[in-house]
Amino acid sequence: MMTAFTERLKGGAVTRDFTASIVVFLVAMPLCMGIAIASGVPPEKGLVTGIIGGIVVGMLAGSPLQVSGPAAGLAVIVYEIVRDQGLSALGPILALAGLIQFVAGMLKLGGWFRAISPAVVHGMLAGIGVLIVVGQFHVLFDAKPLANGVANLVAMPSRLLGLNPGDISGAERAFAIGLLTILAMLGWEKFRPASMRLLPGALVGVTAATLVAWAMGLDVTRVAVPSNIFSAVDVPNQSFLAKLGDPAIYATALAIAFIASAETLLSAAAVDKMHDGVRTNYDKELRAQGIGNLLCGAAGALPMTGVIVRSSANVQAGATTRLSTILHGIWILGFVALLPWLLREIPMAALGGILVVTGFRLVSVSHVTHLFRHYGILPAIIWVATLVTVVAEDLLTGVLVGLGLSLLELIPHIRRLNLRVDAQHGEANSHVALDGAATFVMLPKLTRTLEEVPPSSRLTLDLARLTAIDHTSAEMLNDWLQRRRAAGMRVALAGAEGRFPGLKA
Repeated sequence: MMTAFTERLKGGAVTRDFTASIVVFLVAMPLCMGIAIASGVPPEKGLVTGIIGGIVVGMLAGSPLQVSGPAAGLAVIVYEIVRDQGLSALGPILALAGLIQFVAGMLKLGGWFRAISPAVVHGMLAGIGVLIVVGQFHVLFDAKPLANGVANLVAMPSRLLGLNPGDISGAERAFAIGLLTILAMLGWEKFRPASMRLLPGALVGVTAATLVAWAMGLDVTRVAVPSNIFSAVDVPNQSFLAKLGDPAIYATALAIAFIASAETLLSAAAVDKMHDGVRTNYDKELRAQGIGNLLCGAAGALPMTGVIVRSSANVQAGATTRLSTILHGIWILGFVALLPWLLREIPMAALGGILVVTGFRLVSVSHVTHLFRHYGILPAIIWVATLVTVVAEDLLTGVLVGLGLSLLELIPHIRRLNLRVDAQHGEANSHVALDGAATFVMLPKLTRTLEEVPPSSRLTLDLARLTAIDHTSAEMLNDWLQRRRAAGMRVALAGAEGRFPGLKA
């Protein structure tokens, strides 16, 4: 493995990975701290997770260009754990979650996470986005988020109406700093010159807010980080071991393992669409994430997932190997070890502003309209129900509701759920015929067959005996077709002839 890795580092790859690692580092720093604060833990906990995700998971990952670190998608559930069970419970829960992920990877269950309905995943992310926005909205005023999403939402108008433009006190100053961060971030992303397209908007927003707060000597709450990053590491003790004997934490650990794995593997699939290099080994990626979360639990840090914002920045910056991810973790470690005083100048409201934008972008209305337009009302209902339940109840309940509603898609095909896949491969031509209903329960089988098609061959995909295809399978098939055709492969769909509107012939 190391020989192949070394071979890929030859030529200009090292230079491209080096420059990409700096870009990812600049994107990751404010997000690691902001997500930690949104999770109700000190910012250094997020930095420790970023370091482990970069260095350790970067070396072991099954998705070479994916970047791992603290994710906004888990901030809500971590906040609830810390609020209800205390920070001391997070380490044992996370260690168990990592162990579950590792075992799942060993059992080769990675492909099954791709069978989760896109409506559930995007509904979950949209619900998380709403919770982040309504929670971090209060951080813009140097205030703490309230107990739950509904309470945060209800309190938003009074927070705004409580501002007094004629008396620029603490809340008004903090809100101005948060607003400056948002405007600088969005303005830079819209008007930045092409030569500086890789400079992240989040970094520009935080830098502008920090400089203004420092130059004007504003009395606003700032980030508190220790002088020694290693003091943020909580080594397991007797209390840690005692918590492992508490049955109550196992359900929470399973929920984190499930959600983190789904987000990671869906992010990895998205990263695969962005480049033509090595494809993701989903089981290997799951094992690497398990080791990463096991270490984060042992260190008392935040949970990690593969994260699409940092991963896409990595690909766009020209990364070619896992070296970029590893280096970005080293840069985080070096920065927080040598320049902690600089981090302590950052206003909390600035990080709140970044997360408000991040949360808003998780609410993809375009995705639910796409589902409704191509697949009908049921996937759209699943999306809405998942979002609303996540906001009104909690993350796990929302996901379970979404998964439960997904089972309704099986009812019309209950008598013929089996999908027969006949694949024949020649030297220049391949033929794959589908017979039966392509539903999410058969997605791993269908995915495995398609990935085995030689990329150099011409493929005929025979759908004449395909009786139905649900939106989960259709989205996967469309992604596969798009990727293979972009790589120059000729693919012909036979027997579709307008029968499946969701498929892009």
